[in-house]
Amino acid sequence: MKKRTFTEYIFLFLLTIGITSCTNLDEKVFSSVTEETYNYTVNDFGPNIAGAYAALNYGYVGTYWQTQELTGCCISIPANASGWDDGGIYKRLQFHNWNSELGQILDLWNNYYTGVILCNSAIDKIERGLIPAPSDAERQSGLAELRALRAYYYWILFDNFGDIPLVTTMSQDLPEKTSRADVYDFVVRELNEVIPALNEEQGGSMYGRINKWAGKAILANVYLNAEVYTGTARWNECLSQCNDIINSGKCDLSPEFKDSFRAQGVESSKEVLFTIPYDYNRGIVGNYLFMNSWHSELQKKFLLNAVPNAAGGPKGTTQFIDTYQDGDSRLEDSWLMGQQFDAEGNPLYGAYDKKGELLIFSKELPDGNFTNEMEGYRYNKQEVPAGSEWSCSTDIPLLRYSEVLLMKAECLLRTNQSGAGELVTEVRKRAFKADPSKATVTDDELKENSSYQWGVVENYQITDRGNQDPIEFGRLFDERCWEFVWEGYTRRDMIRFGIFCKKSWLSHKPQGDHRIVFPIPQRAVDANPKLTQNPDYAN
Repeated sequence: MKKRTFTEYIFLFLLTIGITSCTNLDEKVFSSVTEETYNYTVNDFGPNIAGAYAALNYGYVGTYWQTQELTGCCISIPANASGWDDGGIYKRLQFHNWNSELGQILDLWNNYYTGVILCNSAIDKIERGLIPAPSDAERQSGLAELRALRAYYYWILFDNFGDIPLVTTMSQDLPEKTSRADVYDFVVRELNEVIPALNEEQGGSMYGRINKWAGKAILANVYLNAEVYTGTARWNECLSQCNDIINSGKCDLSPEFKDSFRAQGVESSKEVLFTIPYDYNRGIVGNYLFMNSWHSELQKKFLLNAVPNAAGGPKGTTQFIDTYQDGDSRLEDSWLMGQQFDAEGNPLYGAYDKKGELLIFSKELPDGNFTNEMEGYRYNKQEVPAGSEWSCSTDIPLLRYSEVLLMKAECLLRTNQSGAGELVTEVRKRAFKADPSKATVTDDELKENSSYQWGVVENYQITDRGNQDPIEFGRLFDERCWEFVWEGYTRRDMIRFGIFCKKSWLSHKPQGDHRIVFPIPQRAVDANPKLTQNPDYAN
């Protein structure tokens, strides 16, 4: 399949990166083959472009996903009788008590800067002619793709860390910080320059790569959050990018919500705009979210070749689960709940503090500190094929067409234009097929407050409601959570809607407005005297 061709390129790159991408000038060379003497051919062109995507794979679940979802109001990891405390690292994210030493924050920084370095290296070698291109047209499109991917990495970095080093060459000089606004300008300028040269093919050979529509979706996201980044809103600019994608006719919603999360057949999807391709058999691994969330007994339900991690960690926050509307099929399409059975229909049973009792996942969580082995709905968004190992070969979508429609809806609402309700209704239709009338939502309804019941939970009850200010366009916030839960959107959406540092949920209370960015990892600060710690994290 074409997906596998791209995956093969990544695999080939991983095998050769040690030879061809050394950037440490102080490293002792034990071979006469160096970057300058290696004889590149046109056969290296594709693998070096594909290899720049490698930073997305392994680090997504353990770093990016955790920092984006566990810091938000939809998913949590309380400890349980089987473990899952791990020194409190998950609670630090949930409670907003992280510091510059937290491993997930260091890995987030390292992984996405690794992506930047891979892009810079490939761009440098292509521009200097070290790697010959099959044709001048492919050279230009390849460079455009690498610059767009680098812009994506930088967007994730300045979104999470604020002011960051901006490096676009293979220089060995220690970099200083560049302001968040200036990195934003760089990313916007880069994307606007390269998008016209990006491939317009949707799916097929461009599956897993940044094509023109993925590039525009990234740019739309950057514009959507521009007010957070720079203090100046760019709703109309975001709207323009969304309209280009919609009017292209290249993209569309899949017939079923689950279609974007299938193990097979996604390569031709018109909805998936950008994805991380996985292939366990080729060593392209890192999709293990199901292993973390599932109870060990679910090995018998899904016929896995590996045992999930004890009683499971990530689970739904009750307050969020309670927001789902009656008849919304995305509840069952996103969450594993209720009594569990093996592949032959036999009941499964608890194995830890509820050993011998029927395994029944309930939605209630007593708090964010500790649960029993059966409390909390579990991950059910992606298909996990029978025979999967600790990492499955199902791909993880990063951008979907449904987001384009909801971004446009948000821009229309925020600029006091009509039509948002029609767009959201279009997204909702496939989730309310049993009763299509429930899919309809109006502009005015999207302006209503969120249905989320905010407040600190103790012994299953809200005991401290905290900030109860209405959320502007709160119903649209709910719509985004129902559509994108588990997909890494929650932190950024909560910040944009102004609630990330104000609201309380589960065992979380606000810990200060500076939490809208993470601290620069202490190891990075120690290694580079030109870096300064982000405000309010210095002590």
